[in-house]
Amino acid sequence: MTTLTSSSKLAVICVLCFLSACTNTSNIPLLTAPIVANNPSFTVYPVESHAEIFALNDKITQQLDLAFPSNKRNLNNTKKLLNFLLENGDASLSYQAGATLTANQAYNDLNANCLSLSILAYSMAEYLGLHGQFQTVHIPEYWAVSNGYNLLTGHINLVVKQQRNTSTSSNVTYLYNNENSLIIDFDPNSRSEKFKTTPITKQRITAMFYNNKGATAMLNGLYDLAYSYFLAATKSDENYSGAWGNLAVLLRLHSQYANAELAYNFAIALNPDNNTALGNLALLYQLTERGELADEILTKLDLKRQTNPYYHVALGNDAYLIKNYQDAIKHFNKAKLIDRQIHDSYFGLARTYYQLGDFKQAYMQLRFANKYADFDHDKQRYQNKLQALSEMTAKVDNH
Repeated sequence: MTTLTSSSKLAVICVLCFLSACTNTSNIPLLTAPIVANNPSFTVYPVESHAEIFALNDKITQQLDLAFPSNKRNLNNTKKLLNFLLENGDASLSYQAGATLTANQAYNDLNANCLSLSILAYSMAEYLGLHGQFQTVHIPEYWAVSNGYNLLTGHINLVVKQQRNTSTSSNVTYLYNNENSLIIDFDPNSRSEKFKTTPITKQRITAMFYNNKGATAMLNGLYDLAYSYFLAATKSDENYSGAWGNLAVLLRLHSQYANAELAYNFAIALNPDNNTALGNLALLYQLTERGELADEILTKLDLKRQTNPYYHVALGNDAYLIKNYQDAIKHFNKAKLIDRQIHDSYFGLARTYYQLGDFKQAYMQLRFANKYADFDHDKQRYQNKLQALSEMTAKVDNH
């Protein structure tokens, strides 16, 4: 899920492994959504349908039928399939804006984000007669950088259960087992930390899918496509705050300030804890010369985020982008003081020291980044950089 934010480009975008914070729709007051359809500034393109997102093609279902005959479709036996996805899905992409795929696409490319892999696991479990329940995982605010934007990400997982069904058409043979559910989570940090979770609907997942695709399109400057996806997200789940916040970013980029403000305020009304929408609303206030309102929001957000190491990493990345390297070092070091096992702060220090010409310090910080990296993708990236830096430091030592 992803939300997009960027100080450097005055935008925060929500993108997902899953996407920004979700709210329990049963507690949402009756609100009137802004009218966002038929905007003359955009051309609406067709997007994947709800059915297409979750569909499994004949090749996949034939393989499932071969691996799991009708008399062996129980939770214990299907664990090997779901564990295969868990072990082979590269979670290194779970905090990136891209790789949001349908179930069919994710089956052919397990290097997808957690949203896509969870959709695939859900569809497979459903085909095998099991019950799947998506959940929002309430992780701390986390930012990653892409194309000059800070991406605020979220996370979901999936609970698969074996439920008794007295219907004669049931696809499941019930065998005795000690466990009646399995949690599929493609983020090792989430699995180990045991964060609080909240059940979410299939419609919300569809909205998250569209929201991610829209964020990716917006990052790439494909604004008509981005609008098409955000519009689809709001139609799939009108109460999904993250989609309204991202749509507002797009409207602001097109100088539709009044419409953007309506969308931001609706996103915040749906979820008062949508800090991304709040921060972007403050940026809109700055653009429209309402500095006092902006400062009030930003001060509250800054105080709220001071204990979050990823916030300081994001500030460090912003400082780095504008070549304010000393401030960047201060922010990355503050993140380290809060949590010394976050690889992002060490990598931020490494690339900042590199820009300052201190290759030895950059090499040392990069070793720590490699040590604390969770995913193979990051470890490989750091190892490649370590090799290059090792050659540089060797040259420095020889002079």
